[in-house]
Amino acid sequence: MSKRVGLLVGLTVAAIAAAILCPPVPQGEAYHRFADQRALLGVANFADVASNAGFVVAAVLGLAAVAAPRTRFERAAERVPYAFFFSGLLLTAAGSAYYHLAPDNERLYWDRLPMTVAFMSLVATQIVERVSLRAGLALLAPMLLAGAATVQYWIATERAGAGNVVPYGVLQLYAVVVAAVIAWSHPSRYTRARDIYWVFAAYVAAKAFEALDARIFDLGGIVGGHALKHLAAAASGLIVWNMLRRRAPAGA
Repeated sequence: MSKRVGLLVGLTVAAIAAAILCPPVPQGEAYHRFADQRALLGVANFADVASNAGFVVAAVLGLAAVAAPRTRFERAAERVPYAFFFSGLLLTAAGSAYYHLAPDNERLYWDRLPMTVAFMSLVATQIVERVSLRAGLALLAPMLLAGAATVQYWIATERAGAGNVVPYGVLQLYAVVVAAVIAWSHPSRYTRARDIYWVFAAYVAAKAFEALDARIFDLGGIVGGHALKHLAAAASGLIVWNMLRRRAPAGA
């Protein structure tokens, strides 16, 4: 086993250990109280609902790029994890809009479930292009199932009165860290490979906007940080779309 593969295995083992051993953390009710609760056109929490349109735009453009014959893929099977990634964004738009109409844990389930599809399939794209096509495709389904399992576990524990969101949080962090490590340690077979770092930057921006939801809204009451979070996260999908349509095999 090479040192680079060993690092990925070590990160995976560490993530599993953290998900199992960390003390349980329930989803606090305060999470559902977003700063901008204004209604518009009869739609409750309009900004947090409508801002999910960004995911729709990114998903539709991305799926069109994946399906386009001119998009550069050395093998047709490489399109599969990207199709799951953009499909995850499209489902996230629906799930997140549904959740923000009347935020609670039951609706949050439908927000988080498709997000795990996007997270895990993005990791699979990097494995396919930088490590091994066969390994990336073989790991896609298990990773998607693992992502879904963390969300299912979280909602089951919440319903049982002993909520634990830790495994889901660990999974999200794991996906970002592993994708970043793969990008740093393994060269891509395509040009524009560094665009993936802008995806990570958009993710960090989205988390910052989420944390500063109320503070941003208090600046002038124009928009809350959570709506900006949606737009920043959608921007990550647009970055992947732009990368696909402009790239070429590295040796071309």
